[in-house]
Amino acid sequence: MAFNDDSFIREVNEELRSDQFKTAWQRYGRFVIALAAVIVIGTAGERIYAYWQSSQASASGDAFLAANDLAKANKQDEALAALSKLEQDGFASYPVLARMRAAALKSEKGDTAGAIADFQAIAKDSGIQPAIQDVAHLRAAWLLADTGTYEQVSAEAEALTATTNPLRHSAREVLGVTAYRLGDYKRAKEWFTAIADDQETPRNVGRRAQMLLDVIAASGKAQ
Repeated sequence: MAFNDDSFIREVNEELRSDQFKTAWQRYGRFVIALAAVIVIGTAGERIYAYWQSSQASASGDAFLAANDLAKANKQDEALAALSKLEQDGFASYPVLARMRAAALKSEKGDTAGAIADFQAIAKDSGIQPAIQDVAHLRAAWLLADTGTYEQVSAEAEALTATTNPLRHSAREVLGVTAYRLGDYKRAKEWFTAIADDQETPRNVGRRAQMLLDVIAASGKAQ
């Protein structure tokens, strides 16, 4: 009889649990369904957004390559137009890359002043990554090296000469070259010596610096 009582009690408990579940479902079921829907929609939305990002980046990459192809084919005006469009409509880093490439293309066309202005604008744009700003400063400095004053070149490059800056070798070189061009051999010697003494200086930069140090030493003008 005890066995039958135990079976009866289990059946009653199962019925109670079933009733409780039904009651709970009736009360909270719509919230469970809503939560499940949110999870499903959220997951689907995330995947759709990831696909959209990938698609947009791919399209911008194709547009950038197409603009480069136009430049290589000596169709500079068409290339500049394509890059201008990419600056406006591009995705991810491509608008900035388009600005950099357009500035370089202006330099190749002989519009040095326009290229310098573009690189300077990029260098001052706080919305651009610092590393790209530094590259823009350096590009402007090298374009100024042929005709600009030392102060103009220094304004672009001297901040890049710190020992922790990966662009320091080229920044020191452009400052040294500019000083040498302007006949400031003492200052040129200081920059070329800094290049020669840096153990991490690239070999080609170090060779050029040492060659000019030898020329300066032979002239006796940096005493």
